[in-house]
Amino acid sequence: MPKRRVHVAAAAIFNERGQVLIARRPSIADQGGLWEFPGGKLAPFETGLEALRRELAEELGVTIGRAQPLIRVHHEYPDKHILLDVWETHDYEGEPWGREGQAVRWVEVGDLERYPFPEANHPIIRAVMLPRHYLITGEEEDEARFEQKLDRALEEDGIRLVQLRAKTLVDERWQQRAEQALALCRRHGARLMLNGDPALLEQVDADGIHLTSTRLMGLDRRPIAADKWLAASTHDQSQVNQAALIGCDFITLSPLRETPSHPGAITMGWHDFQKLVEHAVMPVYALGGVTRHDCDRARAVGAQGIASIRDYWYPE
Repeated sequence: MPKRRVHVAAAAIFNERGQVLIARRPSIADQGGLWEFPGGKLAPFETGLEALRRELAEELGVTIGRAQPLIRVHHEYPDKHILLDVWETHDYEGEPWGREGQAVRWVEVGDLERYPFPEANHPIIRAVMLPRHYLITGEEEDEARFEQKLDRALEEDGIRLVQLRAKTLVDERWQQRAEQALALCRRHGARLMLNGDPALLEQVDADGIHLTSTRLMGLDRRPIAADKWLAASTHDQSQVNQAALIGCDFITLSPLRETPSHPGAITMGWHDFQKLVEHAVMPVYALGGVTRHDCDRARAVGAQGIASIRDYWYPE
């Protein structure tokens, strides 16, 4: 028999201190005692945002203003199919409290993984933790110029997630570059991903590894520990599926548009991009011909945000 389908709207509500609100499920409820992002099921003919506003008023006594899509998570349980339609908001009125007797708590984003959540919430946790902008570094031979460019992006653009691509460097020069990048990221409170072999983490204690699509397709399991982030470059449905299979925490999906470095390339456009994002089980960054000005559009079709070399590394 077909599974029951349940559509749930949920919210990542942030306060002025950057903390996010979570609520504990009642002990008598399904998966009782676990924490979750507040929200509830859609009523007939409601949109996700309409349901969210109603549920948060009923459950927490708050009124939601502006909100933006964060992530849509499809999850299969033995008896049902859940769609979690998650929105992010910093615009609300009222002080949240558990109007139905549930515990509610403001927590630091970095502490979310200390709380037990239902399995379906794990991609939401990652989406809450990830920024909207993912900088991929350009190839630079000169160390001083590399430091200047990365420091500018971290300081002026507020970049908080960096992928180090340094394929022209080897051995001692690569390690020097990676340690330089890590020090700059730490100084600015940013995370650093290393593009390459997972074994690189044995040389530099960065925050994670970003796999090329070729390396991704050659794996049959997650190659690094759970306390490090794993990302991958993907270009089609089979690669998105493979990223899910090995437990990637997030991916880039490209090419969205034609780029100066790949003129004439076959691109997917926003429509096909959205179709691939809809059933991805992890946050997705749009890559390929996008700029920071495309971030809201990327969010509107379900992406985490945008990834770019050109827009952050070579700003006009």
